[in-house]
Amino acid sequence: MSHRVVITGLGTINPLGNDVATTWQNALAGKSGVGPITLFDASEHKVRIAAEVKNFDPKAYFGSRDARRLDRYDQLALVAAREAIANAGWDLEHLDRDRIGAIIGSGIGGAATFANNVLVYERRGPSRVSPFLVPMMIADTAPGLIAIEFGLRGPNFAVVAACASGTNAIGEAFHVIRRGDADAMLVGGADAVIIPIAMAGMEVMTALSRRNDEPERASRPFDAQRDGFVMGEGATFLALETLEHAQARGATIIAEVLGYGASNDAFHITAPDANGDGAALCMRAALQSAGLQPEDIDYINAHGTSTRLNDKSETAAIKQVFGEAAYRIPVSSTKSMTGHLLGGAGALEAMFSALTIRDGIIPPTINYENPDPECDLDYVPNQARRADVRYVLSNSFGFGGHNGSIILGRFEN
Repeated sequence: MSHRVVITGLGTINPLGNDVATTWQNALAGKSGVGPITLFDASEHKVRIAAEVKNFDPKAYFGSRDARRLDRYDQLALVAAREAIANAGWDLEHLDRDRIGAIIGSGIGGAATFANNVLVYERRGPSRVSPFLVPMMIADTAPGLIAIEFGLRGPNFAVVAACASGTNAIGEAFHVIRRGDADAMLVGGADAVIIPIAMAGMEVMTALSRRNDEPERASRPFDAQRDGFVMGEGATFLALETLEHAQARGATIIAEVLGYGASNDAFHITAPDANGDGAALCMRAALQSAGLQPEDIDYINAHGTSTRLNDKSETAAIKQVFGEAAYRIPVSSTKSMTGHLLGGAGALEAMFSALTIRDGIIPPTINYENPDPECDLDYVPNQARRADVRYVLSNSFGFGGHNGSIILGRFEN
């Protein structure tokens, strides 16, 4: 038996807000979450801007001891997971927690813990390395901590596929539920790598925008003057359930997960295939999984990183899949506001996609000022747009050629 999978809860902490309501309000207002880096002294870096989570005090959420021990990646994941569970209304004392699991997508995991302990090792020797180094640096610790906090004993693991991780995680959780291995899954994505070594690594690849003097205008997907992405951080979780499980407890259904596709470019370790062949393969797989035709899609939440190569390649892939319909389908990149959350991006963008369906309004691509002849679709420039949206395609593509696409739909009995 194949189960229908619905979304009943959302939780997030990201550069636009520390909860779902604030984030959505700021996204629809076209606000930017980008600013000068405050998490470390970036004065010697060529890139001194990022999209940081703001006004976040770990001690308020975890107490002093755990705030010191937990990597920022784990902290953000736990905060988002807590909101998603509360938002879904899961009464875990009366649900079968053997049938509820947790999956996270992360590109890197606890990078700050690893980087900090390398410095400790070099300066003070091996005996001074933290005993929490290994558990706090591995990506699967976050879903493990969620399982421990909430007693979730179902399927539990991390998906690592660079910037496609969050979307792939949702797709994998969708399959877990659809095939009957769980009644419900908490699934999301997180990364927190606004740290010196990670920023330096991206800088020397020339992947990041260097608009240090105008950070709010730095992330400009599909714009002819784009010069790189903006590093972001954050976490988002979605509560997924079988339709039967959700209805039995009288849950509010936000949207339905209908399809999932995954592929690889098999082309280059960092650059996308210029023709978008791998991305097109992925989108077609998602459409087939959902049982939909290209013309059924009402909105595409693009990967849209604001890099020269990605935006051109994704535009080509959309045209390849949708043909003439590509020109009538609104396409927007919320990374113009949030920056790029790496492994956390796909989950945040899935949240935006679900809220677009719920509220009938498409978030904009801000900073779209200079049309690029090679990027000539309807990118919903600068202002949110009212629309009757039934089906949304959300794309995520990552280093290594990884591609993930999911399709969400309006819930209909």
